[in-house]
Parts: sequence; structure tokens; C-alpha cells
Amino acid sequence: MQVKVSPKYQVTIPVGVRERLGLRSGQKLQVIIYKNRIELIPERDIEEMRGFLKGMSSEVQRENDRL
Repeated sequence: MQVKVSPKYQVTIPVGVRERLGLRSGQKLQVIIYKNRIELIPERDIEEMRGFLKGMSSEVQRENDRL
């Protein structure tokens, strides 16, 4: 997919991307520059984040001096 930067330095996110990520009009995105590219990370309400780490292992190997 391609987007074009407008004279006001704006871009339009293609409809397929908006739908797949569930983006809403007015939603905020974090802008990150990483290895010479731009990444847009959607901000989520805390209510939407509930349970997103479910099933993740909490076992962490610790260094001997940290036990």
C-alpha cells in the first residue's frame, strides 16, 4: 500500500488498515521514528487493554544475587 503526503504533511490511512486495526476518527496515535522509518502506534483506552497479557508466562529467571 502507498499513501501520499499532502502539502500540509498529512497522510490518509487506507480503509483496509483502519478496519483491520479498529481505528476510529479522532483516535490518537503514537509516532515513533525507528531505523529511518515512521511507525504509528494506536493508543488504546485502559479498558481495552484488560486481559491482553492473559496466558503470558510470569516465570522469570533471576540472577543468583537477586533471589
